[in-house]
Amino acid sequence: VDVPSGFPAEGIIDTSATVMKAKLTITFQRPKINFFFPESAEATERFAVTDIGLDEDFIQSLPGPWKLIEEKDLKGLVKTRKAFSHKGSYGHALIIAGNTRTMGAALLCADACLHSGAGLTTACIPEKGMPALNAYAPEVMTISRAELESEVNSCKFNSIAIGPGLGTNSNATELVKLALNFNIPLLIDADALNILAANPELLNKLPANTIICPHMKEFDRLFGISASWWDRINLALRKAKELNLLIILKNRYTFIALPEGDILINPTGNPAMAVGGMGDVLSGMIAAFLAQGYSAKQAAMLGCFIHGKAGDILHQEMGMYSIPPGELTMILPEVIQSFTIPA
Repeated sequence: VDVPSGFPAEGIIDTSATVMKAKLTITFQRPKINFFFPESAEATERFAVTDIGLDEDFIQSLPGPWKLIEEKDLKGLVKTRKAFSHKGSYGHALIIAGNTRTMGAALLCADACLHSGAGLTTACIPEKGMPALNAYAPEVMTISRAELESEVNSCKFNSIAIGPGLGTNSNATELVKLALNFNIPLLIDADALNILAANPELLNKLPANTIICPHMKEFDRLFGISASWWDRINLALRKAKELNLLIILKNRYTFIALPEGDILINPTGNPAMAVGGMGDVLSGMIAAFLAQGYSAKQAAMLGCFIHGKAGDILHQEMGMYSIPPGELTMILPEVIQSFTIPA
């Protein structure tokens, strides 16, 4: 009850400490911050939060950087589609992704963007991958690498996602450098993050409110190895403020570090989503929300929460032990619709 004996509610977790090992911890009113870190698995397998009647208005009035995203925070945030709207009303997203051996990442990302409401989706991929994309998602348009700069300069795109399956060779590096010069809402993931890690001077060239989506290893390559998750999250917060960007640090519980100094914790998702390609789907979703005109913060919150919510539906309601990313993509329109306010 409350917290396993010997386990700190917040702060650095000493993994060598002697703590009570619980299968279930019933905690009061709010989860302890440390329950969201992987090191907590040594102390409790799962936790449940019980309302004990504390004053919610008072709790909400207290200052502090830690914020838990709840479904009620997002209900009604998704805009209802209006009569007489058309594909141009919902933005045009550009996905810069894919390489000879990793075209699947580009396909998953572009298809998720399509299913998350972008009015138009275009993929900038190697020409050898275009037949595969046409077969997998014929609704997605394509441009070649050689056309990229002129196409973007024509002002037709409302968001860009770069990185899934891109590779890290010199050509990919030039694509990342080029993308940093476009004045368009930008999301950076996967191989593009590894390019930034190999070229740290580029970090200071990221446009304001860029979203980066590293998992733990990608984050550590970018900013240095942390000794604990507490240190890693606080480093993410410092870097978000210093570089004026949003950092989505992916894990069982995903953390969104905001440049204004808040840490948002996304509680949705489950271990059945531990499958290659899930991050590519998330990137495509966020690119779609950016294209539709949502702010970077809104797009990050919607993408992370709905991505995990869709995974929870497949795992809990349909009993899926392991979720192929393409299966999750297929239910995204239905899940996203549930976050609109009925007309």
